[in-house]
Amino acid sequence: MKKKVSIVVFIVVAIILFFVFDLQQWLTLEGLNAGQAKFQAWLSDYPVLVSAAYFVLYVIVTALSLPGATIMTLAGGALFGLAWGLLLVSFASTLGATLAFLVARYVLRDTVQGRFGERLTAINKGVEKEGGFYLFTLRLVPVFPFFLINLLMGLTPIKAWTFYWVSQTGMFAGTLVYVNAGTQLGQLESLSGILSPSLLISFTLLGLFPLVAKKGLAFVRSRQAVA
Repeated sequence: MKKKVSIVVFIVVAIILFFVFDLQQWLTLEGLNAGQAKFQAWLSDYPVLVSAAYFVLYVIVTALSLPGATIMTLAGGALFGLAWGLLLVSFASTLGATLAFLVARYVLRDTVQGRFGERLTAINKGVEKEGGFYLFTLRLVPVFPFFLINLLMGLTPIKAWTFYWVSQTGMFAGTLVYVNAGTQLGQLESLSGILSPSLLISFTLLGLFPLVAKKGLAFVRSRQAVA
C-alpha cells in the first residue's frame, strides 16, 4: 500500500512540476524550431549525455501520459537523424508505454476504470477475440489515442511482455514515418522549404500510413478467415 501511495505521489508531483515550469513549451513545433540550434550545439559537445537525456525525457513523458510525444518523435528525427533517432524513439516510446501500462494495472486501476471504463468494453472484446494481434492492430491504426491504449491495456488480461514486444513491433512503422518527417523539419531553413519534395513526401506518408496499415490488416484477416 505504501508503495502505491509513493508512486501516486511521485506521478502527481511530476505532472505538477511539468506544468508549473511550463515544460510543455518545449514540446511544441514552435519550441522545437526555436531550440534546435541550441540542442544541436549540446549534441555536438555531449552526444551521449544529450541522447540519454532525450531518451529518459521521452520515457517520462510517455509513462506519465503527458502531452508532447508526437513532437518529441519529430524532434528525434530533427536532432539525431533517421537511424539514431528511430532507435531512440522506438525503445523509449515502448518502454514508456509499458510503464504506463504497469502503473494502470497495479497502481491506478480504479482511477483508469472510473475515467475510461466505457471504452474498456470494446478493448476487452478485442483482446479476448484476437489476443496480441488486436493490440498490434491498435498500434498500426490507432483507433484510440496512444496514451489511452497504454492505460486501458493495463486493465486487460494481456501479459506485460506481450504488451511490450507487440507494441515495439506494431509502432515501428509509424515511428519510422514520424521520425523521417522530423529529419525533414530539421532541415528547414526558410518557409519555402515547406514545399520541398522530401518534406511533402514525408507528410504524405504521415497521412497515408493509417490507410495503408488498415488495408494491410484487412488483407491479413481475410487470409486468416480463408485458412
